[in-house]
Amino acid sequence: MKKITAQKVISLGFTLIELLIVIALLGALAIGLLATIDPFEQLKKGRDTSTRNTVSEFYNASLRFYSTKSAFPWDVAIPEGSALSVTGMSARIRDLVNAGELKTQFYELVGTTGLAKIFVHSNGTDTVGVCYRPESKSFRQDVNTKYDSAGGTSVGATPCISQSSNGATTCFYCVQ
Repeated sequence: MKKITAQKVISLGFTLIELLIVIALLGALAIGLLATIDPFEQLKKGRDTSTRNTVSEFYNASLRFYSTKSAFPWDVAIPEGSALSVTGMSARIRDLVNAGELKTQFYELVGTTGLAKIFVHSNGTDTVGVCYRPESKSFRQDVNTKYDSAGGTSVGATPCISQSSNGATTCFYCVQ
């Protein structure tokens, strides 16, 4: 049988310095990966995607209502862009739900905070636009993110990525 000496046992393992170097390298890789993925930006993109889908759903429901009734559920112009959470718009959402153009659970699925982020503008007769303020960088750089809350006025020819002093973008993503 071979005899294993203490010197051979030590040489078979890792030294403390080698272990610390490996741990430091793994930590640096993890930090680099985390910075690349940016979980907060991913959360913002998820919220923006959800809001964009709600905007599209409300816009399409309004157009379907208009095509069947030859009028929008509102009978007056909405020039400045009203949030869907305001009292007058909630009655219009009920009209769209009653007409079968929106799901009956629309309020529960979107929630009042989600409705407060969405703005509607219309001349009252034949046009409608639905807008929201994106949170994520990628949505702020989208070509449809160049309007004000009324949707009719272009803030710039290129997508708006400027921010106000409180960090929120001053441009809106609009479907019209």
